[in-house]
Amino acid sequence: MPEREWDYVIVGSGPGGGTLAARLAEAGMRVFLLEAGGDPRAPAARLPEDYDVPAFHAFACENPAISWNFRVRHYADEARQARDWKYEAGQGVLYPRAAALGGCSAHNAMIFMLPHASDWNHIARLTGDRSWRASRMRRYAQRIEDCGHRPLWRALRHVGLDPTGHGWGGWLRTEKAIPLSVLGDDGLLRVLRDTAGVFTRSLPTPVRSALRWVRGGLGDPNSRRLWPGSFEGICYTPMSTADHRRTGIRERLLKVAEWHPEHLHIELDALATRVLFDETGAACGIEYLKGARLYRAHAAPSTAQGQRREVRARREVILCGGAFNTPQLLMLSGIGPAEELQRYGIAPRAELPGVGRNLQDRYEIALTHRMRRPWEVLEGARFDRHDTLWRRWQEGRVGMYASNGAALGVVQRSSAAMRPGEEPDLFCMALLARFEGYFPGFSALVRDHPDQLTWAVLKAHTRNRAGTVRLRSADPRDMPLLDFHYFDAADDPGGEDLRAVVEAIRSVRRMTAPLLAKGWIAEEIAPGPAVQSDEDLAAYVRDTAWGHHASCSCAIGPKEQGGVLDADFVVHGVPRLRVVDASVFPRIPGFFVASAVYMVAEKAADAVLSAAARTPLSAH
Repeated sequence: MPEREWDYVIVGSGPGGGTLAARLAEAGMRVFLLEAGGDPRAPAARLPEDYDVPAFHAFACENPAISWNFRVRHYADEARQARDWKYEAGQGVLYPRAAALGGCSAHNAMIFMLPHASDWNHIARLTGDRSWRASRMRRYAQRIEDCGHRPLWRALRHVGLDPTGHGWGGWLRTEKAIPLSVLGDDGLLRVLRDTAGVFTRSLPTPVRSALRWVRGGLGDPNSRRLWPGSFEGICYTPMSTADHRRTGIRERLLKVAEWHPEHLHIELDALATRVLFDETGAACGIEYLKGARLYRAHAAPSTAQGQRREVRARREVILCGGAFNTPQLLMLSGIGPAEELQRYGIAPRAELPGVGRNLQDRYEIALTHRMRRPWEVLEGARFDRHDTLWRRWQEGRVGMYASNGAALGVVQRSSAAMRPGEEPDLFCMALLARFEGYFPGFSALVRDHPDQLTWAVLKAHTRNRAGTVRLRSADPRDMPLLDFHYFDAADDPGGEDLRAVVEAIRSVRRMTAPLLAKGWIAEEIAPGPAVQSDEDLAAYVRDTAWGHHASCSCAIGPKEQGGVLDADFVVHGVPRLRVVDASVFPRIPGFFVASAVYMVAEKAADAVLSAAARTPLSAH
């Protein structure tokens, strides 16, 4: 590509970097966007349907064309860690990431659920910046969303009637996870009906709660509440799909690049290796290696060295590589804990102890069941382009392949979350598949068990802040060392997180009891009927929990409190360098992180453009 002058160099094309790059290019800025992977729908990916078809997201996670297979530890103690059957000695537990245009939006489950108001209000209090308040952050969700799952209010908004708070003209289409075309399955209907019945009867005031549910949007978790507080109860899971086909930041970027070719350049197969600085100490560019599959997390890493290149920014460098790669790149560039830099002979540029610390995730566990008979909606499913379900999806966007498999969600509180000011912290999701976490070949369980029901239990607002991202070496092609330090006693001395997950298991068992009693569920496979006491359930949680929402490793906040960024995403003490991705949160937000990252990227675009308006290029 001919030499050009770029206003901004952005590393990473996921929900953070891709959203930001598109917005800046639309504003007339010249943006050079680096992505270490390729296009997930390019011929080299071989299986574009893994990207396109919502039901294929597990297979997209294991598609070797786009897979980055990180290995993580949940516990520092080897004996404790080895109790997890997913752990591979000497390697770790599989943690899939996507190296592709669109980042992890190329393989995620497409769930679009907004964070809680308290997540934003906490950042506002921490920074003293009122622009982070939830009342002001809602506009970014509306800027993003093109809601397709509330048709009545979509029609009535033209006459000024819209209490939902949804966005109707954004760039990201959202739809329901379960299309009406699959509701002919008698077993599925029984799961939905019996679960709803048990949950409703368990509420202190069932009738009043049902009325609140109706007023709150008939199970729409993203609808603006008509009373104080966050959504609780039975819900569907909105998805980022358009006509029941995956859509995300990839599509956004390609459109902007087509409409504004002079303002957005997307450099694929480009692994960032370090930030470049000018004589004043300000960030001025990125050094990168050009070549495919250069990072050793890749499912099939290349032995080639790659071509070393540099790209310069007239205004700013913005890192958006995610919770693992952004702190790694900062440390490789001399920004981070002094002892970490010294260990690998990296010249220090800015000592920031918070880089790579505060790594957080949610705890997730599975309750799996074998149904009396296979799901009718999965009859003939082979999860490839040759079965009848794929043809139904291809021809009419109907059937179970139009879904990510999530049949029902339940938002509720653990006993710890009953305290004033606490948010609902448990999300339990019924999946028409067998899913028990990540390990090599996990997607085969989805394909090979069409008679399974998994209740995935997710514990949000976890107390654990002990996770770390540390360098493995000074080689930018090496993966970092990742340890989440699950159920850390210093952060959660009362064991509230663990107790909350145990409570959720008991809640799910109450909801599935009628299906077991009537024979619709043949057996509970995991944890199994023999696991009953609180102690045994807690051991099951400790031994099998996983996560896939890594975040918070370059947190916004004061430097003296371990913060890495100011309220406008600028790295403390390093001019013209920002971070905009899942690593920026001080605490992990909501239940699913993608929507929150989209929102902070839109906010960051405003901050970047505001700074550009105040600072002419001659001042750099």
